[in-house]
Amino acid sequence: MSKSFKVLVLCTGNSARSILGEMLFKHLGRGRIEAYSAGSKPGGVVNPVAIETLQKHGVPCAGARSKSWDEFAVPPAPTIDFIFTVCGNAAQETCPVWPGHPSTAHWGIPDPAHVEPMEARREAFEEAYQSLKQRIEAFLALPLETMTPQESALAARRIHTGD
Repeated sequence: MSKSFKVLVLCTGNSARSILGEMLFKHLGRGRIEAYSAGSKPGGVVNPVAIETLQKHGVPCAGARSKSWDEFAVPPAPTIDFIFTVCGNAAQETCPVWPGHPSTAHWGIPDPAHVEPMEARREAFEEAYQSLKQRIEAFLALPLETMTPQESALAARRIHTGD
């Protein structure tokens, strides 16, 4: 049986982009990935358009909830292998010291949550979904089991920049 990797997707509010990332990693990882999401200042509510977008694509989203990154910084939190920040604010904030010193990468995605009118918001969520899906598929195609943490972090950063 191959190793299961633990991924944490971070954003400030943990209501939209990080939720999309968590659910996509779970779905596309097919057991190879245990995914979580969190925020530095969680709003406490998952954006309903995030759920709508995931459901539209057949991605299960049971258990989706907005939560603080503090849950993952202290025991009994799982030891995270990879952390992805998906918003600029979270990438620039002082993060907790994560147990296990996971590899990190920033995958900035424009915030779809406040786009108006609603039809434009749905389009923005679709764009965020597609961007994350493309990056996650590329990351999952890597031979993570044989890569060092430094190699996987560099590869994740290259996926974001398109190098």
